[in-house]
Amino acid sequence: MSQFALIAGLGNPGPRYADTRHNIGFRAVEAVADVHGLSFTRTEHNARTAHGLIEGHRVILAQPQTWMNDSGRSIGPLVRFYKIEPEDILIIYDDLDIPLGTVRYRSEGSSGGHRGVQSTIQSLGTDALSRLRLGIGRPPGRMDPAAYVLQDFASDETPILWEVLRTARALVLDWLTGKPDLQRPGMTWRVAPGSASADN
Repeated sequence: MSQFALIAGLGNPGPRYADTRHNIGFRAVEAVADVHGLSFTRTEHNARTAHGLIEGHRVILAQPQTWMNDSGRSIGPLVRFYKIEPEDILIIYDDLDIPLGTVRYRSEGSSGGHRGVQSTIQSLGTDALSRLRLGIGRPPGRMDPAAYVLQDFASDETPILWEVLRTARALVLDWLTGKPDLQRPGMTWRVAPGSASADN
């Protein structure tokens, strides 16, 4: 057991990208920080970090500032500096292959083609990392996925987005406290404004 748990949201730095689909991981860790009274007051190992206690657990919330595709260049040094074991790491990120309103948890596995996750796996030398995948859906028509992920969420998507962030915030707490549901493989949550349901 590590002294700290690391919860890292993946995204791109700077105000230009703050509200984009690719930055939903950043927004998720901000939601966690807000509800638990933590603040991103440090910059270390190319990441903005917030340190504190959540339900008695010492946590580090991180937002790598290395650009999405190089997330491991920040997460790797953080993990090594604080001597964090893989089982005490949770990464949160966007996923094109599941629709907006869907959240999936896995305790290990490949990157699924997500370059930020691949960079993290390569830096740490293991894919035994817990992760929350927050669906953003596929781009419409023939839009380039690279352009789509850098778009802001549409106004009519905002209610679902807030429910996704609320669900992610609750699942972070479940992960920290070892809730049994998260021990089952492939857990999926589908949310709608005002509700959330889980499927095995």
